[in-house]
Amino acid sequence: MAAISTTSELRGRPAGRWLRRTAVPVADAAAWAVALTAATWFRYEFDLAEVQPAALLWTMVVTAVVLWCLGVMTFLYFGRYPTGSLDEALHLARVTVLVGIAVFTICLLADVPPVPRSVPLIACPLALAVSLGVRVLLRSQRARRTRPDRVHARRAIVYGVEHRGEELVRAMRGGAAGDTLPVALLDDDPSLRRAKVAGVRVMGTGRDLETVVRDTEAQILVVTAPPSEERRMVIAQARSVGLEVRILPPLTELLRSREQLPGVDVTELLGRRQVEEDLTPFGAWLSGRRVLVTGAGGSIGAELCRYVHRFRPAEVMLLDRDESALHALQLSIRSWSCLDSPEVVLGDVRDVEAMRTVMRERRPDVVFHAAALKHLTVLERYPAEAWKTNVLGTLAVLDAAQWAGVDTFVNISTDKAANPTSVLGRSKRIGERLVADFARRTGKSYLSVRFGNVLGSRGSVLTTFIEQIATGQPVTVTHPEATRFLMTAQEAVQLLIQAASIGSAGEVLVLDMGDPARITDLAERLMAVTGRRSPIVYTGLGRGEKLHEQLFGDGEDDWRPVHPAISHVAVPPLAPRVVHTRCAELGPGAAMAALVDESPSTPADKAPGESRPAESGWRRTPVGVATWNNKKEDPACES
Repeated sequence: MAAISTTSELRGRPAGRWLRRTAVPVADAAAWAVALTAATWFRYEFDLAEVQPAALLWTMVVTAVVLWCLGVMTFLYFGRYPTGSLDEALHLARVTVLVGIAVFTICLLADVPPVPRSVPLIACPLALAVSLGVRVLLRSQRARRTRPDRVHARRAIVYGVEHRGEELVRAMRGGAAGDTLPVALLDDDPSLRRAKVAGVRVMGTGRDLETVVRDTEAQILVVTAPPSEERRMVIAQARSVGLEVRILPPLTELLRSREQLPGVDVTELLGRRQVEEDLTPFGAWLSGRRVLVTGAGGSIGAELCRYVHRFRPAEVMLLDRDESALHALQLSIRSWSCLDSPEVVLGDVRDVEAMRTVMRERRPDVVFHAAALKHLTVLERYPAEAWKTNVLGTLAVLDAAQWAGVDTFVNISTDKAANPTSVLGRSKRIGERLVADFARRTGKSYLSVRFGNVLGSRGSVLTTFIEQIATGQPVTVTHPEATRFLMTAQEAVQLLIQAASIGSAGEVLVLDMGDPARITDLAERLMAVTGRRSPIVYTGLGRGEKLHEQLFGDGEDDWRPVHPAISHVAVPPLAPRVVHTRCAELGPGAAMAALVDESPSTPADKAPGESRPAESGWRRTPVGVATWNNKKEDPACES
């Protein structure tokens, strides 16, 4: 399978890759063409009559070929260095000198040189200057595109210039801090007054804080060094004038001692480059809308809430039954937490009346349903809990959303729902089918999204491995050849936001996550990154576990009509009445197995690109006519 694509593939090709591999090499060749023409003109003392166009054109072609060969051999055009960076400039200078020497050598050895032998040497610095100019222009355009909007951004003062302050300002100006933009610098060194870093001026020392706040209307103070006595006074003053205060931790905390496991960047463990999407064209539809996220305190829910805030919705409602998780989430978004604020909603998706009350009072336009139980092993022992949360909880949120007229409903599913063999997979598959049924009945954009394993989420295999390695325990893996589809929380959330904008009612959208990764390889990469070694112990596959996960079930097509990295899968609807009836007859665990076994097949004769009706073509398996109201043997079946 192909690796995840960028947003620009909606228009046909990945813009970043196309730019580096096509536009930049062409621009470099054009720079040499301009430089050779100018150098020849200079050599003949501006006498155009002496210039031989055919010979000059031949030299340009040879120079372009040499340039591209050297560029490919030295990886100049393959993303080794960030565009416009000092590292790329130095590498470009080396390549340019080599090109000049090569063309000079060709002219030197030729019986009749096509251009004077001095021309390649004169052209070399000219070509380098033009090529660098193109890169600086590209970098400045990208910086302007990613820079937070000055009108709507949160305005920050950075206290402390040297080293980390300078890097922080450049990163914030490049959009790395989301919607936070530096508007002023402060430093206690008077010699730095009126100096500039990335266009941001040093406007004084810590004693000038109040004046700078008044002039810039700043909202945040970022302190880049550990607080000294003088800095503590400035911090206290900042808080007294209503500034949020952020203090960067010292490097000694970031680079922890060998007594602990160093911090791990999950992107190093993917085995591929993490996708960074420009979500602007996808997330714009969230602007001004009321958004409710269930399971907001979980790893995916929390990351989703942080992303949604970037698009300036009218309101984001954070719903979870874990008040501590809500407290931590609000801190991460606001830098303060007030659990009595309207955005915090304490509730359980199992509670039908609570969900209806929330929907009735808050009237969301969009619901992202992330609340679920997700640990496969424990749910094999307690299938009734999976039924209550993953099936009846989803049904309760769907019912309340339909009743409140929610326009868009996005249900988070899992790749374990494709040909499910576990309680977790069956419960999520039933959830997908319930969403499809509500989409059929409402005609609105109700859909599901399937994820692989999210690295770094709470309770993921990565957290288990980190704890085992940190304490010197053996790393436990189920099977030497076990594979899983891996993604980061950021990639998962990007898919969610894109899915909500391009999916059709009732569909399941599946992300192309590249080739599945061996769990053993993940453990080995983690040990390589952390510098710790632990033996790997194979425990055997547990009940319900697959050796290799799948993204598509039997009869499901890999159909990608909109985005080349997102598949649209048709799902047969499942009526809530059937769900209640089966549970009343069989109990939760057996009901899940029966509902999956009875699942009608998606039409296999549909050619990719054909329209797929929400209902017609699916076979409905006859079920008992008994209704839930007169069959209540198992309380777990209640909704």
